[in-house]
Amino acid sequence: MYINLKLSHIQSFVNNNQQLLTYYSEDILKNINNSFLTFIHQQFINMVIDNKNVEIDILKQLEGNKTKQKKSKKQKQPTQNDEDDFLNQLILQNQQNKKKAQIQGQDKQEDVEKNQYGPAFEEGMELINYRNSNNEIRNLNDWEDKPWSQTQPPTIQIEQQFETNNYPVGQSMPYFGEKSSRISLEEYREKDLIYEDQLQSLRKAAECHRQVRQYAQRFLLKPGKKLIDICEKLEDMNRYLIKENGLKAGIAFPTGCSLNFIAAHYSPNSGDNTILGYDDVCKIDFGTQVDGWIIDSAFTVAFNPKYDNLLIAAKEATETGIREAGIDVRLGDVGAAIQEVMESYEVDLDGKTYQVKSIKNLCGHDIRQYKIHGGKSVPIVKNNDNTRMLEGELFAIETFGSTGKGYVIDDLECSHYMKDFDVGQIAVRNPKAKQLLNYINKNFDTLAFCRRFLDRGGQTNYLLALKNLVDLGIINALPPLCDRRGSYVAQYEHTIFLKSSCKEVLSRGDDY
Repeated sequence: MYINLKLSHIQSFVNNNQQLLTYYSEDILKNINNSFLTFIHQQFINMVIDNKNVEIDILKQLEGNKTKQKKSKKQKQPTQNDEDDFLNQLILQNQQNKKKAQIQGQDKQEDVEKNQYGPAFEEGMELINYRNSNNEIRNLNDWEDKPWSQTQPPTIQIEQQFETNNYPVGQSMPYFGEKSSRISLEEYREKDLIYEDQLQSLRKAAECHRQVRQYAQRFLLKPGKKLIDICEKLEDMNRYLIKENGLKAGIAFPTGCSLNFIAAHYSPNSGDNTILGYDDVCKIDFGTQVDGWIIDSAFTVAFNPKYDNLLIAAKEATETGIREAGIDVRLGDVGAAIQEVMESYEVDLDGKTYQVKSIKNLCGHDIRQYKIHGGKSVPIVKNNDNTRMLEGELFAIETFGSTGKGYVIDDLECSHYMKDFDVGQIAVRNPKAKQLLNYINKNFDTLAFCRRFLDRGGQTNYLLALKNLVDLGIINALPPLCDRRGSYVAQYEHTIFLKSSCKEVLSRGDDY
């Protein structure tokens, strides 16, 4: 009777979950007496012949257990009731695991379905394929209503829309002066082919940027929305559309949503419940990268028309910088042209008139592979920088117009961090800091990240370790950059590439 009861238990258990049996086999063998071990040994030869891995694993553990028992002089022998209880517990555990696996399978299926249609898709949602109006957001143009392969909200990844990998070319603009004729000359267009692989990566990233910001403008950027929700949903869509793949493709840096007097580098940390208000001026600055080539582009969100001149000043100043940029152009000359346009505007706020000022210690920059700030700065005020722009260089032309002092300082809680591109080998002795650095190297390397990205990756209690890496000079902290409190700052930015024949405004869209 005893043997028959055990046999039925074992057969039920093995038939239902062999993997669980393998997992618990060592515990089984430690708690069952010698005579019963012999019985199990015989039964397994017959019952698990279809699964050689399980059989071999169990038999090895059986033999090892017998050897241990021979060496042990004081081996406690469980009673029959102990064995009954133990196997009953295993059967109960098996049933619970089956139920858990079923639930996990359902969750996984839901995740697969959601991932198939993108992070914004919900069951029963009606998808549309026309482009949206930007009437609610000041100083943004409407997207042209023309055929395209995307839906709203977006559900089709970029590479699925362009299966031949020929991504849309950005806006081509001729150079000024003697180089203006290059755009029509065949020899220069042929020379452009040298940069084709790099440009395809950039154009793919640029198309993703356009579609992500169109989604954000339609669905996310509304008064009353939490900034942290806006950022996380925008980033999820960015990851989905570009088909995030480690350092190969994904987010280039955290989404900036700097409000009012904050000019740059603000992104909400976990627990920050700041709301986007009707009277706020919010700079949306985010990036997408493919093969380490980064599209860096930004626009300003405002709903109240009283800020129109501030936004127009920054937008026109950026356009001026793009027009002035070119091969052999001095960076100081670009800054002078930007400042002249920016500071020609005034804005009336609550009965007081402010001249719009270029923020003198902020600037555009060149971009290198996996390096957002390549080393050259594009000033937005006049200076004596005679450094020249060169063919084949990638630049972010960005301007900041302010009603404040026109000068920013580090302020508020830090959210942005970035590994120093040129850091050498530095000994990290703190185990937690070493583990965090390994995670940063694997997931971000020299791309910027924020604390929310660490939270998302399952990192916990990392603030002291992060501070240790900052103190060692391995990681650079990039706190928010702020003008005078009570002032307002607007920003616009595009990424351009200096080809042999012309400059290509990669991030250009219908909106700005």
